[in-house]
Amino acid sequence: MNNNHLHHGSGVSFDLILALPFLLALIVYIFAAALSNRRHRRWPLYRYTFWVFGVVCAAAAVAGPLAERSHVDFTAHMMGHLLLGMLAPLFTILAAPITLLLRTLSTLWARRLSRVLKSWPMGILTHPIVTSFLNVGGLWILYTTDLYAAMQQNALLHIVIHIHVFLAGYLFTLSMIYIDPTPHRFSFIYRAIVLVISLAGHGILSKYIYAHPPDDVPAAQAEIAGMLMYYGGDAIDLILIWVFCFQWFKAARPRTSLSMEQ
Repeated sequence: MNNNHLHHGSGVSFDLILALPFLLALIVYIFAAALSNRRHRRWPLYRYTFWVFGVVCAAAAVAGPLAERSHVDFTAHMMGHLLLGMLAPLFTILAAPITLLLRTLSTLWARRLSRVLKSWPMGILTHPIVTSFLNVGGLWILYTTDLYAAMQQNALLHIVIHIHVFLAGYLFTLSMIYIDPTPHRFSFIYRAIVLVISLAGHGILSKYIYAHPPDDVPAAQAEIAGMLMYYGGDAIDLILIWVFCFQWFKAARPRTSLSMEQ
C-alpha cells in the first residue's frame, strides 16, 4: 500500500464526522419509536434491535480501529465494505424505518411522504435493475479503476464513496425485500432473477480482486480480501435470500391453500 495513503490527520475528529450521521440516526429512531408508542401499538423490540445492529455495523466501518486499519490494510477495508455496504443496510431495512416514520408523522406529512414514495423518480431509484447497477456496478468501478487509490488520498472523496456504498446497499436491499410500504412493487420472479445476477456480479468481482489487486494493494492482501468478499458476502446474502424466500412463501401460501381447498 502506498505510504501516502490518507491518514486520519485530525485523528478522532475525522472518525466522529463519519460516524455522526449513524449515531444521530440511532437517537432519532429511538425518539421516533417513543413518540409513535403514544399513538399506536408499541413498536416491536426486534425492530429496535435490528436498527442498533445496523448502526453499529455502519459506525464500525467508518470510525474506530477497523476504519483506521482500512487505510493501510485492504483486508480491513473489505471487512468495512461488508459491514457498511451489506450488513448495515440489511439490518436497517429490517428495522422498517419508513413505517416508523409514517407512524410518527402527522396525517398531513404522512400523506406528503406517501406521495413522494409513489412518485416516478422514486420508482426509478428503487427499481431492482437500477439499484443493482448502483450497488454492484459501483463496486466494479471502485475496485477496477484508479478510484480506490484516489479515495485514499482525498478525504472528501473518501466520505462520498462511503456514503454511496451505504446508500447503494440500502437501495438494493430495499428493492429486493419489501419490509416498508413499497408503492413500486415487482414480482418475486423478477426480483429473484435480478438478485441472482447481482450476486453473481459480486462474486465475480471478488475473484477479479483476488487475481487483479487494485493499484497499490499488495497481492497477499488482495487475495485475503477477495476471499473475504466472496465468502463473507455469501454469508450475508444467505440472510437476504432467506428473508426473500420467506416473504415469497408467505405471499404464495394463501393462494396455495385456496387451490387445495378447491
